[in-house]
Amino acid sequence: MTAAPHTQPEKGSDFAALSRHIKHAGLLDRRWGYYATKIGLNLLALAGAAVAFVHIGDSWWQLFMAAFFALLFTQLAFIGHDAGHKQIFRTRRTNDLIGFAHGSLVGLSYGWWIGQHNRHHANPNHEDADPDVDIPALAFTREQAHAKRGFLRWMAKHQAYLFFPLLLLEGLSLHVSSVRSIWRGEVKSRLLETGLLLAHFGIYFTAVFLVLSPGTAVVFIVVHQGIWGVYMGCSFAPNHKGMPTLPTGHTLDFLRKQVLTSRNVRGGRWVDFALGGLNYQIEHHLFPNMPRPNLRHAQVIVSQFCAQRGISYSQCGLLTSYGEVLRHLHEMGAPLRSRSRALAE
Repeated sequence: MTAAPHTQPEKGSDFAALSRHIKHAGLLDRRWGYYATKIGLNLLALAGAAVAFVHIGDSWWQLFMAAFFALLFTQLAFIGHDAGHKQIFRTRRTNDLIGFAHGSLVGLSYGWWIGQHNRHHANPNHEDADPDVDIPALAFTREQAHAKRGFLRWMAKHQAYLFFPLLLLEGLSLHVSSVRSIWRGEVKSRLLETGLLLAHFGIYFTAVFLVLSPGTAVVFIVVHQGIWGVYMGCSFAPNHKGMPTLPTGHTLDFLRKQVLTSRNVRGGRWVDFALGGLNYQIEHHLFPNMPRPNLRHAQVIVSQFCAQRGISYSQCGLLTSYGEVLRHLHEMGAPLRSRSRALAE
């Protein structure tokens, strides 16, 4: 939930010039009122949903509540993401308080997520250094596809068809990775995060199995975690998947490295809300500590700046972005399918 620190380019670089435009427009100023309202409404919705959950009781109508909790968990995770990037407050300590709190609300290790996201922001779509393109079940380059063996190789062949079904397991994967990271001592605040995760799962499972019968409770958890995983995956997938991957030793400067590997998703306020501002991925990667509501305004400046310098600036509609992701995955698995057909013949 935080951006990686990076070395600022020299004063005369393109990024330095763009930064001056952004700062002059006041787009790095904090937006306390926005975040106070956003956090307040999220917590109010969470409290209301909890009351409704208890009031409805042991009923299959609770599956609608499971879906609602999934949507709400993603919105809470977006706040944790913003806190990790120091978008809310100026100091790291205050942002971390918000981040740890929201991580505990959804059952994630804030410290683990920061470590992952640090490496991603430092080297987006880097074939060796970006953990977001190192997913065992998927192949984002031809080299990764050919390196797969056994069942993972079969998955790589058909990964375009399996992509969205796999997202049903994304929520579980996030929980498992969080627990594993804490167990191995890979987070700084190990005791704090252990307590927060134990509290989350303790309250979550107690509430679900206390209010619902065992069968309904299990289905509730499956629906809730499945939809949450799909929503989280669909929020992050359009940002870089299908964009160019960078090899070790590339010579791109910071500006071009971030812009050329990122994709924006066009849309109105509803898309901004649904994707938590991540639809302005280019601006977010260039200025990760920029408050979420300012990204829309920065997009105009950044796109014009890139056009003036002949830098490719990628943006498309939401459904088109998913199509680009699936098309890329299908192409990366093509050599494996061709080889299978050749062996069969």
